[in-house]
Amino acid sequence: MTPIASFKPRPFKGRVLALAVAGALALGVTQPAHALFGIGDIVFDPSNYAENVLTAARMLEQINNQIRQLQNEAQMLMNQARNLTSLPFSVLADLRATLDATNQLIQQAQGMAFTVSQMETDFLRLYPESYTAAISGTQMGLDARTRWRNSLEALRTATKVQSQAVQNFAADERALTDLVNRSQSATGALQAMQATNQLLALQSRQAIQAQQLQITQDRAAALEQARQVAVHERAREVRRRFQGDGTPYTPAAVNFYGN
Repeated sequence: MTPIASFKPRPFKGRVLALAVAGALALGVTQPAHALFGIGDIVFDPSNYAENVLTAARMLEQINNQIRQLQNEAQMLMNQARNLTSLPFSVLADLRATLDATNQLIQQAQGMAFTVSQMETDFLRLYPESYTAAISGTQMGLDARTRWRNSLEALRTATKVQSQAVQNFAADERALTDLVNRSQSATGALQAMQATNQLLALQSRQAIQAQQLQITQDRAAALEQARQVAVHERAREVRRRFQGDGTPYTPAAVNFYGN
């Protein structure tokens, strides 16, 4: 026996085209329409019928193509909507708060001012290149005490900024974790880009904090070096005043008994 071929159903559109072609071939070999059987005044034209079936099949295929095109456009609009969805999360306020806290520590620093004009005035007075005779010893002592306090306050400010930086580590870690999680779970390109921008802002804030810390440390070191230079200059002036400006003492023999 000849094995029976497995039956596979054809798509609807393919069946319609096959039926139309088969009908056209079957009816095309028959007699012309005017010689074919008829009922009353109705005449069946097989070639016209086949042509109509093919036209309907083509129209059905065009409709299916339009449906697929509309589906693709709808999917594209949905993707665009997801890409334009904004990220409902921001660490900008926290970053500003930590920067403001460090800035307040710097502004509250005692001793030498951080403004350029005031700092230059105080520096020329407290750290002179040389002392003149018009400056009393008492004033030099007061200036030395002020320089020591300036160095102490600069070191205190540096340690405060260091402590603030340590406190910011925990907040930075939380912000970094949240931003990375939201970037990985972003629904569109806009959310991913916004999360990336906030990560860059966090990195910039950390760089600014490192710069602030470096400034306070360098300031403390500079003031201490300037204080040491002023100490040497004050010691030189004190020694000069002790020696005086007259003729130095010259040893000579003395005869007490008139011999």
